[in-house]
Amino acid sequence: MIRKLFFALFLINLGTLSAQELNCQISIITDAKLEVTTTEQEALKQLEEVIFDFMNTTQWTKDKFKIEERINCNLQLQINNIPSQGTFSGSLQVLSSRPAFNSSYNSLLFNFQDNDIVFGFSRNTALYYTKNTFRDNLSSILAFYAYFVIGMDYDSFAPNAGTPYFVEAQQIVVNAQTSGAPGWKASETGKRNRFWLVDNVLQQLFQPLRDCNYVYHRKGMDQLYDDKDKGVKEIYKALLKLKPVVQTRPNTVNIINFVYCKTAELKSLLSDSDLKEKTDFVNLLKRLDPGNSSKFQEILN
Repeated sequence: MIRKLFFALFLINLGTLSAQELNCQISIITDAKLEVTTTEQEALKQLEEVIFDFMNTTQWTKDKFKIEERINCNLQLQINNIPSQGTFSGSLQVLSSRPAFNSSYNSLLFNFQDNDIVFGFSRNTALYYTKNTFRDNLSSILAFYAYFVIGMDYDSFAPNAGTPYFVEAQQIVVNAQTSGAPGWKASETGKRNRFWLVDNVLQQLFQPLRDCNYVYHRKGMDQLYDDKDKGVKEIYKALLKLKPVVQTRPNTVNIINFVYCKTAELKSLLSDSDLKEKTDFVNLLKRLDPGNSSKFQEILN
């Protein structure tokens, strides 16, 4: 397993304790204008614990992880509405990162806000994931993002290593098609839901994005300690790979998400670069995501 070999090179061995794949932190917040009863508050408090256990104790892959090898991710569930007792709706912010070689720095891999969150939950209810089965909307949403985060992480360590996990995420989408819940279908307004996230990443057209993920991190971020100039050049080459995708499918959720994740990182990384190098990056980023041109311009400051 490439990811484990990578960690063996630079992480301190903290012992023989084993762990599941994710180190997932959970927070649940409610809209300030939303009236929440005591019973609902208690249910949401328990839900936070239930989600934590679900994400961190489910075995998502066949690989064995040590505690220090777990994939760092964060979920922030915002409850905006309680249509009926035991039914909640809102949004879910999902973030994941991976470490840079020989560094304490973590590079943001995925940062996505899912606005199609509707689920039922009552106290003393457990969440389970059963392969090839739609049990309930919440467990399916969480399992989808668990596999998507794992896929992104594995792709950043070896070419296309995340494929099995993206395929699993896509199967969750297929299983949810008849549920009637939002976020699972291609026909919904816009193309920024769970269906398109995973459908895009598995299309051959988006192979350059997966190549970019690998080169950006493995040949770029992981080389900065030994040779920063070389690492920065590889990062630029990685981002160049996105141009043909943007020319064919502009403003797709996967490209915008990847570039968005890297904006603050690139600004910091290029802080001591010369004006030409900064300008080259800014011009490229503007071509990849024209809607955020003003944000990229800040790199020059």
